Amino acid sequence: MTIQTLVEAMQRIAPPEYAENWDKVGLLAGDRSRPITGPILVTIDFTEAVLAEAIALKASAVIAYHPPIWEPLTRITDATPRQRFILRALEAGMAIYSPHTALDAVQGGVTDWLAEGLSGSTEAGKIAGDCRALTPHAHLPSTQQVKIVTFVPTEAEEQVRGALATAGAGIIGGYQLCSFSSSGTGTFMGGEGTKPTVGQPGRVEHVSEHRLEMVCSKQGLALAIETLRRFHPYEEPAIDVYDLAAQPRRTIGSGRRLVLDKPVTMAELAQRLKGWIHRDRVRFALATPTDVPVKFIGVVPGAGASLSKLARSEGCEVFVTGEMSHHDVMGALHAGMNVLLGNHTSTERGFLPRLAQRLSVAMPGATVLVSKADKDPLVTV
Repeated sequence: MTIQTLVEAMQRIAPPEYAENWDKVGLLAGDRSRPITGPILVTIDFTEAVLAEAIALKASAVIAYHPPIWEPLTRITDATPRQRFILRALEAGMAIYSPHTALDAVQGGVTDWLAEGLSGSTEAGKIAGDCRALTPHAHLPSTQQVKIVTFVPTEAEEQVRGALATAGAGIIGGYQLCSFSSSGTGTFMGGEGTKPTVGQPGRVEHVSEHRLEMVCSKQGLALAIETLRRFHPYEEPAIDVYDLAAQPRRTIGSGRRLVLDKPVTMAELAQRLKGWIHRDRVRFALATPTDVPVKFIGVVPGAGASLSKLARSEGCEVFVTGEMSHHDVMGALHAGMNVLLGNHTSTERGFLPRLAQRLSVAMPGATVLVSKADKDPLVTV
């Protein structure tokens, strides 16, 4: 196994395309070809204590949920703490990978883990209620970026379909030669100098035709059109090209809108959160009386204030996240939505054992450990 093996495994667990466009996810430091000879350490934050732990373990890689390289680095020296951590890791032969918001967005990731605890589920990995993304991730496969539509006489349909397929059209997932056709009647009248395949110039012709549709990539579009023209029997084939919209995935994306199977009071919801994230205290702000049951919950691990307005517009009665500013809390309350805060990393750290287990399955033979030195930097007294 090499660092590239680890990168590929993490990309399967948390595809980078799910990350927010402002995020810094993926392999941040390291040599992809370097063999993995030591443990892989999983942590929320890459701190000096975690670095010392990784060096003592002779770790080959650190999976740091929060990207330790965020702002652009113009040099890597020991001049600043962040530079020093990266320098020491590289000197020790360690790679650093961060999944961050990709791991939040993926189905079964950090956000779903937090929603699971809030739902009161008694079955690991299962949420007791309906749960969907607040902002569904929209994906447009590279082979389905546009749709080519042409009109061919019935007897030429197979020829044109096969030609387009050889040019890369008609690929949907693992399937090839995908197309749709419908029958109809085409009309045309050739002008002076034309050589129509059917009929004569200067006369309106009615021809039994099939409308043939096939998806295609934008990169392969020019070749597909050139191929279509070459194999189409008409002198001037009718060709339409349509841009296709990305397809949103309900269970993938930023935040979650959780609809509980059974409504609960804010007090009970706070107790669920405390038990799930193993905190002695959590904080909440009430827009409604504490004994009024709630059912619709917005869920965002970490710092989720940017999604609070969306959650309220989606009918959420409570917004659960790690931290929010005073003004964001007040904004939620003025909008009639309760707020429940569990502290930033506390709403994330409990997922690490599941990440370690998934990585172990994805990389048989690798030793994956959850950091013991990683901890919340804030202490409640």
